[in-house]
Amino acid sequence: MGKDENRTQNSVYAKRDGDYMGPKGVRRLPSNWVISTHSSWFHGYSILAFHVFHNYLSFVSFLSCLSFPLPNSTALYPLPTSTSSATLGTGYGCVLMDSDCSVEERSEILKKTEYNMFSFPSPMITVDYLSDSGSSSMTDVQWCALMRGDEAYGRNHGYYCLLDAARDLFERGDEQRRLVYKVLTDEASNEELINELLTPYEGGFVNGGTFQLERPNFFICPQGRCAENLLYRSLHTVLYERTGDKVKYIIPSNGFFDTTEGNARNNLFQPMNLFAKNLHDPFPVEKIWTENPWKGNMDTERLEEVIKEYGVERIPIVLLTITNNTAAGQPVSIANIKEVSAICRKYDIPLVFDACRCVENARFIQEFEEPYKTWSIPRIVKECFQYCDCFTMSLKKDGLVNIGGLLAFRDQGVFSKKFSTEKVQIGTRIKEQQILQYGNDSYGGLSGRDVMCCAVGLFEVQKETYLKRRIDQVRRLAEGFAKEGLPVVLPSGGHAVYLDMDQFFEGIPYMTPLAFPGVGFCIELLRNYGIRACELGPFAFEYDQKTKEEQKGVLNLVRFAVPRNQLNDSHINYTIKACKAVYEARHEIPPVAVVRGAELRLRHFQSGIAPLPIPKN
Repeated sequence: MGKDENRTQNSVYAKRDGDYMGPKGVRRLPSNWVISTHSSWFHGYSILAFHVFHNYLSFVSFLSCLSFPLPNSTALYPLPTSTSSATLGTGYGCVLMDSDCSVEERSEILKKTEYNMFSFPSPMITVDYLSDSGSSSMTDVQWCALMRGDEAYGRNHGYYCLLDAARDLFERGDEQRRLVYKVLTDEASNEELINELLTPYEGGFVNGGTFQLERPNFFICPQGRCAENLLYRSLHTVLYERTGDKVKYIIPSNGFFDTTEGNARNNLFQPMNLFAKNLHDPFPVEKIWTENPWKGNMDTERLEEVIKEYGVERIPIVLLTITNNTAAGQPVSIANIKEVSAICRKYDIPLVFDACRCVENARFIQEFEEPYKTWSIPRIVKECFQYCDCFTMSLKKDGLVNIGGLLAFRDQGVFSKKFSTEKVQIGTRIKEQQILQYGNDSYGGLSGRDVMCCAVGLFEVQKETYLKRRIDQVRRLAEGFAKEGLPVVLPSGGHAVYLDMDQFFEGIPYMTPLAFPGVGFCIELLRNYGIRACELGPFAFEYDQKTKEEQKGVLNLVRFAVPRNQLNDSHINYTIKACKAVYEARHEIPPVAVVRGAELRLRHFQSGIAPLPIPKN
């Protein structure tokens, strides 16, 4: 790609006086207009917390003083008026926070960080779409809960709150008790706490009382990938004891994400993606608000073929990801969940959910699937989870927290029976690993403050006003891409928007999968516009290390994961115009090579890459 200094004022990468201008003459405004939500929220709440302490306010009054509606913009400073806003060519207004970092500076940083998206320092970024995992802003109620955390090593009160919150979300539907709020406000009596939080529950995903000791089935972890590690390592231990290394096990899924696939392969399982047949079908942009073709579904016909082809004994579990992050964040219908569950029951195979965004998935079901349009979100979640036998969950997504994860399985269900032995129950194996790797079961590697935030987050995420605002913002980004002629996967999912790199670079012969076109796009977007996205294609999923058959399960996408409660319409509009500018200059984007760590598992987190010269022919 040509040097920045060689670009003209009329270039899509226009500059002036050494400052970055943005797409075609769109100048970024000073940084004092909008400040980072991370810092602004933390600063604001810190001040409020000080005053609460200073004036000895009660917890209830503290809660009330913080409970204000969150607007589309989470900035605590007012945005400029429309008269001072820069206006983009097609009518999109664009006002942004400025990272105070020039194109030249970002170019130098990219070289020093080996062009690795995960290694680029965040203070130098204008808009960050790398991940929505733990990068979102917590709600006011969660910040309150954080201050009520109990740091006891054994059975802190947050532990009991989280267990009961999980029962509320996954098992109780519209009959939730929400005891955590009574704990937060000191309204629960000792008698109520003993009768409710210490009740010996059994038979569900969350045993209680002595049953959680006798038959543990609910495990707190630092994050979702830790829960996956507990799951796959425990399964590997049991299966290796039974058959040694004589059997190569297959795990079918509607879509393995990068860390999920990494954990599976690290424990000698072979992941297999069975994407929905309609995943690549075109979809009209004007219908993204009214229809959904459920492109995240599993191909159930292919699932049954795989079971018959490989044999039940080689398939320990079936994995269903809701929503389907790998398949462009697409939702999964209850109809498909039922079909997959019926096949699993037929062959006595446990069905496992990757439930990171199960509540967002429930919102799609409520919006687009009959007869669930009149159902509440809690009722839909309960309905979905009655069809699975085990689940992992990153609470950094639909828990709305910065850290936390879960692993749970149904008490005395198919999973428990299949992987428990005469000597050791599977829950006991998992608990031993949990204690050794992450800490006592009552905190699982989290602080007591984090555990309380997790418990509250499971309720905050269920609010339909929040879900609508969240998903609508993602749709606006996808809609904007489509209207600018960018090859976006439609309809959009609930947490991210995906650009199809095969279509993006169509007609450019050197941009093959092994040229890692999505990485090249991300580099140019970050270098010129300060926007960080994430390639989820041939580079991230190690296309060059896979067999021909496995390569069929690798999509060529770039993900824009939208952090919750952080971005405003100015960030969205700026992103749309910047991506359009890169698209118009796509013939100037060079191929990319892995210069260090090509053989590494999960290499996109840690390897070095570099742009190559553009081929002359």
